[in-house]
Amino acid sequence: MAHRGRLNVLANVARTPLFEIISLFQDIEPPEDYGAGDVKYHLGTTGTFFSKTANKKVRVTVVANASHLEAVNPIVLGRVKAELVHTKDKKKVLPILIHGDASFSGQGICFETIHLAKVPHYKVYGTVHIIFNNQIGFTTDPRFHRSSAYCTDVAKVSNSPIIHVNGDNVEAVLQASKLLTECRMNFLDHDVVLDIIGYRRHGHNEADEPMFTQPLMYTKIKASPTILEKYYRECLKNDLTTKEEQLKYEEDFLKMLEAEYEKGKAQTEIHPENWVEINWPTFGVPTNGEPPKTGISADVINHIGTVFASRPTESNFDFHIGITNILNKRVKLLEDKSVDWALAEAIAIGSLLKENIHVRLSGQDAQRGVFDQRHHVLHHQTKDKVTYEPLNHLYPSQALYTVCNSPTGQNGVLGFELGYSTYSPNALVMWEAQFGDFVNNAQVIIDQFISGGQEKWVRQSGIVLLLPHGMEGQGSEYSNARPERFLLGCNDEPNVFPEMNAFFEMNQLKKCNWIVANCSTPANYFHILRRQIKLEFRKPLILFTPKSLLKHPACKSSFEEMTENTQFQRVIPDFNPNQDKISKLLFCSGRVYYDIMEERGKKKLNDDIAICRIEQLSPFPFDLVKAEYLKYKNLKSVCWLQEEHKNSGPWIYVRPRFAAIGLKNIEYIGRRTSSAAATGFRPKHIRELEEMMRNAIMI
Repeated sequence: MAHRGRLNVLANVARTPLFEIISLFQDIEPPEDYGAGDVKYHLGTTGTFFSKTANKKVRVTVVANASHLEAVNPIVLGRVKAELVHTKDKKKVLPILIHGDASFSGQGICFETIHLAKVPHYKVYGTVHIIFNNQIGFTTDPRFHRSSAYCTDVAKVSNSPIIHVNGDNVEAVLQASKLLTECRMNFLDHDVVLDIIGYRRHGHNEADEPMFTQPLMYTKIKASPTILEKYYRECLKNDLTTKEEQLKYEEDFLKMLEAEYEKGKAQTEIHPENWVEINWPTFGVPTNGEPPKTGISADVINHIGTVFASRPTESNFDFHIGITNILNKRVKLLEDKSVDWALAEAIAIGSLLKENIHVRLSGQDAQRGVFDQRHHVLHHQTKDKVTYEPLNHLYPSQALYTVCNSPTGQNGVLGFELGYSTYSPNALVMWEAQFGDFVNNAQVIIDQFISGGQEKWVRQSGIVLLLPHGMEGQGSEYSNARPERFLLGCNDEPNVFPEMNAFFEMNQLKKCNWIVANCSTPANYFHILRRQIKLEFRKPLILFTPKSLLKHPACKSSFEEMTENTQFQRVIPDFNPNQDKISKLLFCSGRVYYDIMEERGKKKLNDDIAICRIEQLSPFPFDLVKAEYLKYKNLKSVCWLQEEHKNSGPWIYVRPRFAAIGLKNIEYIGRRTSSAAATGFRPKHIRELEEMMRNAIMI
């Protein structure tokens, strides 16, 4: 829910002790692991509500919420979906979303969330929507903040039952709530919507003057008795209470509030464990300072690859001819003991499934793969709804693999997957943008919940964002996932060379807010996905993935790069035996490596120019980058090469970190500055690329 009334819900529904709430408003220094903190009523928690009518205890979780009022909606549903997968009882978990009238009709995330109600891989068997309809949006009259007659009209997309009820009539609200909840619990199919029509007695907030903007409405409100007064009158009229009993209720309640207030004032410390919606007791306290080994046996690689390259056992499964060709190419790769990007991904997923790790991948074309490379779901060509998922047929007792084509609402779907990941630390949860640029539509989820999630909400998440990225002449909308946005959101120190020790790599990962990587080999992609689960803590992973490299003949890895005792390489050095001859060192990241490697080969400059790939951009691998720089004794120039424009891409991020290493005069090679992310004209793209290559190989 949003802020208004949140403290009330924490106290009276989640049953958070009042003194705990009050203590948050004292000037107490929080513990180091508490993070930055936030507005007190944004925090999440879990409590227990005792239902007298059912004589049962009910666990109530309030999810942490940002000031983007409705952004939390899909996060709640994703969390519920993960819990339903775990409990397998549709009636054990009930999502409740509390909205304001203006935000319900005005914020697109509400439509995106409701639109998931019956989508197979996203349905949670009905959500209860409660709208606190105060008839103003901040200070905006409803006649000016929506076109529809009712703020609830957006819910018609899912044919949801909707009840409008007078908020002044307490008994009517109770009956309507009961009716809608029973409807949801009995049918387990529809969202249900309760529109409680009321008002804000004090305007937008307690210090507001609502007469400035709604004079006629607030003249009536001021003349109207409060809900409590109206209810008292009804109770007296029906001989349910006496005036003395009512005064005694108020007196006892105020005494309790005063006692809790004094107890809250006396608190000397904040307890972070009380302000998270779910605790992961085995996470966050690493016992090992060594980076995890993520390699697997050649037999496992071969088995998963073989199943992935095979037809289903059903002999009459009618394939598309193109799928037959793809399967044959996979067989050829396995015969050569090598993998391409899609095969490495499948083996990474399959190996985790073998280890009983649930994997979930969603995105607009996730099943087929945006670039026709994945094909994790094969479709019968003459029978509807007949499919085959090879990765769910690897081992008799493997974990579940869920791969789902999502709706096109990136904001809602990414929020859903984030919620799923926060409940399931032992699952690998991945969201793939159709093109990396499309992540723009999910910026609220990224900024409010992922970037600072652990710092703000004391909440870890291991979610993986797969963002196809690469300057290939396809224009601004299909090229650039904007690495600079993610890199500028990293919390590692740019200007100081850090203290080195044996556990430097793991210490960096523990302290970072997220990991940003741009892998150039299928093997490294394989390792970084497995590392997400093998770490003893969880961090979001922002992973720029290739487009043309998916089928590039040079973009392959051998089995040996994925077998036991191998792991993710933060930096891939140039294996040049003639180090003393090298006069120019190029650092780069991602697919541009293949452009410069090809150009260097053409010009026969292998003994003059070394190319070093930085695979993990953040946390920045200070130790390995410095070691690579010091390896070459006769350097005349050191350059950073990127395919993005100078005012975008990693350059802004890496430059001060190179300076901290001692490379204060590192040269930039790449495209010139531009307000557009990329050109869509093929001739211009080629000219830009040729200019970059000329500058890169110039000695």
